[in-house]
Amino acid sequence: MAQLNSNYLKLKAGYLFPEIARRVKAFTDANPEAAKRLIRCGIGDVTEPLPEAVRAAMHRAIDEMGTREGFHGYGPEQGYEFLRRAIAEHDYRAHGLDVADDEVFVSDGSKCDCGNILDIFGAGNRIAVMDPVYPVYVDTNVMAGHTTEADETGRYGGLVYLECNAANGFVPAIPDEPVDIVYLCYPNNPTGAAATRAQLEAWVAYALKHEAILLFDAAYEAYIQDADVPHSIYEIPGARQCAIEFRSFSKNGGFTGTRCAFTIVPKDLLAKTDTGERRPLHPLWNRRFSTKFNGVSYITQRGAEALYSPEGRAQVAALVELYMGNAAILRAAAAECGLSVFGGTNAPYIWVRGPQGRTSWELFDVVLNEANVVITPGSGFGLAGEGYFRISAFNSRANVEEVARRFKALSW
Repeated sequence: MAQLNSNYLKLKAGYLFPEIARRVKAFTDANPEAAKRLIRCGIGDVTEPLPEAVRAAMHRAIDEMGTREGFHGYGPEQGYEFLRRAIAEHDYRAHGLDVADDEVFVSDGSKCDCGNILDIFGAGNRIAVMDPVYPVYVDTNVMAGHTTEADETGRYGGLVYLECNAANGFVPAIPDEPVDIVYLCYPNNPTGAAATRAQLEAWVAYALKHEAILLFDAAYEAYIQDADVPHSIYEIPGARQCAIEFRSFSKNGGFTGTRCAFTIVPKDLLAKTDTGERRPLHPLWNRRFSTKFNGVSYITQRGAEALYSPEGRAQVAALVELYMGNAAILRAAAAECGLSVFGGTNAPYIWVRGPQGRTSWELFDVVLNEANVVITPGSGFGLAGEGYFRISAFNSRANVEEVARRFKALSW
């Protein structure tokens, strides 16, 4: 009989978002009338249409594909040169950051990349994750066999948990012990916190000192409002020698369903072999891409390229303005309820501390049943998220204003 990967059996009962979907379905099945007024502020999925510049570019690409001369079959696995060049030029070189076109790898999502990156790392690394944290960082390490079983609190042996809390502004303290790989996400999902330049400088200094690698998830960089918050880890001197950066078009260009993202792997980033030899990671990630991925469609990449046009940039700015306006409304509503509120100023997420004595899932059920609003329970992001919940600002303005009204009517 074939053997399964027993590491999957270590995973908790269900990935957070499918569990939310299961509970919401049970509620809507039992309450068909209430289901009609349900508003979803849980999963961070955008709601507004694709920007016009993207749609026009994709239409042109479809027309090209309808001709023999313009047809594109298999493309380069790493991404077409026109998109890799646009990314490197506009997101990095225009800001004085040294990123070459061929250090850009175009993919179908930064969530995928954050998990797939483990393919090029060995099994003996000491890995640190923030807590609370985006679940994919933890779960993919469990799947890869980098952990032991979870304990009664839900934490896995083999991982170093870096607690993020109100006292440290949800930016974890530098660990006292050396680790090999650190996941950082800023602006942060789920807490909405942003790391300052000084905080990221400290992390880069730590990584360089211990020859560690930072896996820096910058999927929400477009939402940064404060001038002292870096948009890229490569704004910090030395980061090219210790960091991989993940970015996505999902939350700035509305590509959650269209699927396009990219990862930056600098050529001067090194890691050790089993024998202690230092070797670059860039060719390994390139080999992984060439072997396990056939690339993002030509049509989608033309759409992503259009986000860098003057029209596209203006349309992205309008989307960001809308969602951040939503965040301001939701922040104010939660604060008016007497709750402690975090985030929502440099990220489209509001992180809320519920009343003492109520668990995150209890808060989820109360808000679902009494306000008919879907939120995300903080404990689904880790032990340190217990007692909190996340509200997504990705929604229409009318829905957000209605959610604010319902929140204020709740007896917290």
